[in-house]
Amino acid sequence: MFRTEVTIPDAILALNLPDKVVTIGSCFAEVIGTKLQEYKASVLVNPFGTIFNPLSVGRLLQAVAGEQLNIAQNLVQRDGIWYSYDLHSSLSSPDKDELIRLIETRIRQTRAQLKEAKLLIITLGTAVSYKLSDTGSIVANCHKLPSKQFSRALLTIDEITESIDATCQALKKLNPALNIILTVSPVRHVKETLVTNSVSKSILRVAAHTITEQHSHVHYFPAYEIMLDDLRDYRFYGPDMLHPTPTAEDYIWQKFTKAYLHPAYQEFISVWEKIRRAISHRPFHPQTEAHQAFITKTILQLQQLATRYNISIAAEETELRRQLNP
Repeated sequence: MFRTEVTIPDAILALNLPDKVVTIGSCFAEVIGTKLQEYKASVLVNPFGTIFNPLSVGRLLQAVAGEQLNIAQNLVQRDGIWYSYDLHSSLSSPDKDELIRLIETRIRQTRAQLKEAKLLIITLGTAVSYKLSDTGSIVANCHKLPSKQFSRALLTIDEITESIDATCQALKKLNPALNIILTVSPVRHVKETLVTNSVSKSILRVAAHTITEQHSHVHYFPAYEIMLDDLRDYRFYGPDMLHPTPTAEDYIWQKFTKAYLHPAYQEFISVWEKIRRAISHRPFHPQTEAHQAFITKTILQLQQLATRYNISIAAEETELRRQLNP
């Protein structure tokens, strides 16, 4: 035995294919959300862009649950483009009113999805926060504005747990059946120095543990521990030595599926993976009779899966039909 494998207790979540999901938080929320999308789940992935600090995540989710968020007050303009201090820079616009409408639309879309969702996945990225120097308000993103406009501070465990607790209570009113999975991003924030990163991750981990002890519908998925303890070899890290490789992401995803997905959904994933490989196959001679028969057979299999599992196959079928001889 040359590794310390992280074991995850069987959960009662049993997420199935028709169940709706929302992910929010750091880039790891996008990894899990995108994986679920690839396997045909109804997922809303990071609707506000990548959000690293827990208080900003909490403020957005509380706004989704119906609490007031002063959108216009938190906007800022840089180089002719309007941004929101509450959102990622990818959500921006040259037109201020257009950005406000975009934010309002994202809030409505997220609220509609969460009302019917079985699961919300929140990934906590860092306990390092940035505050506007003139107001003391925490921002989700500094949008490359001058550093003198901000001050940096570590959030406390109490600040984080109070924010997440308030968020859980607000969401419980919106959707009493909602389950929440908390994760701590395994990506290290070296910009804050490795020493500060260690403190930051420790704060997040204790906060996540505290919340799961207080709320029976909140679970913790140990992505952080899997990456740093089980996959500690640098071959599982990308060129920056910080982000997981696709192999590492797949390994963590497999742990996630076994812990939280219904056996019927796991069976579907196995079947769908074969279809995905068939769709991605690129022969040297696509016009041959053998490959054309292969495409026709795969389209039929797709249609059978669509009927059996009630999934949309429009994109996949279009891609396959494009390869058919005229």
